[in-house]
Amino acid sequence: PFFANIMLDEVDKELEKRGHRFCRFADDCNIYVKSKKAGIRVMASIRRVLEGVLKLRVNENKSTVDFVTRRKFLGFSFYFAKGGANIRIHEKSYKRFTNKIRKLTNRNKGISMEYRVYMINQLTIGWINYFGIAKANAKIPKIDSWIRRRLRSCIWKQWKKVKTRGRNLIKLGLPTYKAWEYTNTRKGYWRISKSPILDTILNNKYIENLGYKSISKRYQLIHNS
Repeated sequence: PFFANIMLDEVDKELEKRGHRFCRFADDCNIYVKSKKAGIRVMASIRRVLEGVLKLRVNENKSTVDFVTRRKFLGFSFYFAKGGANIRIHEKSYKRFTNKIRKLTNRNKGISMEYRVYMINQLTIGWINYFGIAKANAKIPKIDSWIRRRLRSCIWKQWKKVKTRGRNLIKLGLPTYKAWEYTNTRKGYWRISKSPILDTILNNKYIENLGYKSISKRYQLIHNS
C-alpha cells in the first residue's frame, strides 16, 4: 500500500481536479460517475494516465464500467434504499468468513473447546470490527445463531460416550430418565444440535460461559457507535 500510494498520488490529483468522487486503497480504486457513458470516458482517461504517464499496467480482469451495486470493493458492496445509498457486506465476504468458521468448528478437529472458542473469538472480533459499519441487521443474528449451533454440535461430539452425555445432561438439569433416554438417540450431530432439549440445556448462556463472544452484540456496539 505504501508504494502504491506514492505511485498513484498522481491519479488522485487528476480525479480531484476533475471533481470525480472516488475511493482508493493501495491499487484498488472505484470511481463513481452518473452514467455508463461517463464511466467509459473516465476509464479511458485514467488508463492514459496509468499506462502513458506512470507506465503501469491495468488489470483487465478487474477493470470495468459497471453499476455500483454489482461491484465489490474491500469486501463491501452498495445497495439503494429509501433515503439513498448504503453499504453492505458483500456475499463473497460472508462466504469467506463462514468457511473459516466451518474449519474452526470442524467436529473432527482434535482441539479443546476452550481453544476452539478462543480462535473463533479472534476471528469474529476482527471481522466485526472491520465490517461493523455496514448494514447487516438481518444476517448477523442468523450467523450468530449458526455459530452457537455448530459449537453445540462440537460439544455433543466431545462428550462422545453415552455415560458421559447422560451425566453431563443430568448435571445441567435434565431429569435422569430423560437424560438417559436422550443419550441413546440415533440422530446425527448436526441434527441433534438443533433439538429442543440440547437447545435448552446448552443454551446461549451456556455457550457464553464457555467464553464465546456474541457477534450480534459486538455488531450492535460497533455499528451504533
